[in-house]
Amino acid sequence: MPLDFIARAMVAGVGIALVSGPLGSIMVWRRMANFGDALAHSTLLGLCFALLLNIHVYIGLVSICIVVASFLALFSRRQHLANDTILCMLAYTTLALGLILATVLPGIRVDLLGYLYGDILAVNPQDLIWIYSVDAIVLLTLCKIWRSVLSMTVHEDLAKVEGVSVARIQWILIVLMAIVFAVAMKLIGILLITALLIIPASTARQIAKTPEQMAIIASLVGAISVCLGIGISSHWDWPAGPAIVVVNMGMFILSTIFARVAAKSIA
Repeated sequence: MPLDFIARAMVAGVGIALVSGPLGSIMVWRRMANFGDALAHSTLLGLCFALLLNIHVYIGLVSICIVVASFLALFSRRQHLANDTILCMLAYTTLALGLILATVLPGIRVDLLGYLYGDILAVNPQDLIWIYSVDAIVLLTLCKIWRSVLSMTVHEDLAKVEGVSVARIQWILIVLMAIVFAVAMKLIGILLITALLIIPASTARQIAKTPEQMAIIASLVGAISVCLGIGISSHWDWPAGPAIVVVNMGMFILSTIFARVAAKSIA
């Protein structure tokens, strides 16, 4: 496999890992894994609309993801059904609609397997520009709202008393998630995007002592997993997206063992 393909894939994967660390940590703290999974499933629908309207794929993806994320947030506030029930219904409905559009609309040709499981080795220089532009936007925004996010995560009502605009911060997080998921879809795949955010953050949680440490460690774990996963993929001809997720899970298991051993040694 040509070295430049692998190098571009690693650079792209590290770019996604940089934002997946802090954003994934927030998702873990606020128990938004189901929300992220539902949003991830909607990306295929966004892709089909982008192709149907003949607009840039990333513009279509981000737009549809933001719309779907807004609906998810609104429906999640309904009390007659549990949040996880609503999220599950919307997740599979948007995925089903995307699959239908991808197969029945004339003029649309979608590599379903590539988008479902990712094709990070097909990244081009333009993708890298989009990824690192998103990195800059997301990281700068998170730096600005970080303290507010921590405050509302610890105690939402107390955060409101302290003057934190909880609703505004929640919508900002939704938009950031939509942007990251839209860009990451091509790399890691619709079915695996959430894993790239949740597993490194869960790994970091085992060993981090502060929220900032958790975010940084999660980014490092994600970056290492991307590089190792792509290396394994190129060596054994595995699909790159699933290989990255498997490496992520292996690092989570190792961190769990390390944390338990460390706790026993202290005791």
